[in-house]
Amino acid sequence: MGTIAAAALSLTMIAAALLLVFGTRLALKPEQRQRGLLMIACGVIFIANVLIWTI
Repeated sequence: MGTIAAAALSLTMIAAALLLVFGTRLALKPEQRQRGLLMIACGVIFIANVLIWTI
C-alpha cells in the first residue's frame, strides 16, 4: 500500500473516532439525538470501509 493510501486510511480512522466521540455527546442531548445517531452511524461506516480496504 502506498503512502498516500495509508495516509488516507489514517485520516479516515481519525475522522471516524471524532464522529463517534462527538456523535455520542450529541446523542445524549434530547434535541440533537437524531444528528448524534447519524454521526455515530457515519463513524461506524468509516470504520467498516477501512476494514474492507485493509483486508
